[in-house]
Amino acid sequence: MNRKNTILLAVSLFAVMLMPSMAFAEGIAAEGQGWVALGAGLAIGLAAMGCGVAQGIAASAALQGIARNPSAAGKIQTPMIIGLALIESLAIYALVIGFLLQAKL
Repeated sequence: MNRKNTILLAVSLFAVMLMPSMAFAEGIAAEGQGWVALGAGLAIGLAAMGCGVAQGIAASAALQGIARNPSAAGKIQTPMIIGLALIESLAIYALVIGFLLQAKL
């Protein structure tokens, strides 16, 4: 990625993160709970992004290992599936945290 694309991505992510807080700014700002809404959105968004990247890297590494040594496919596939399940559990924990934060609103 070049510098222009990186800056554009950062500005777009920042704008998307601010949209929920701007949508509820009138009702929540008076109570001071705008940060809770932003935290819930960030928890789910960042966890989904991080877990997606991690799952992609894990699957890529497993497929490269299988491509180099097809006879080791059985030994690679089981730990890969366990690793993907553990990565997905982190996204589910973030979803639960997001729901708990949303309940505080």
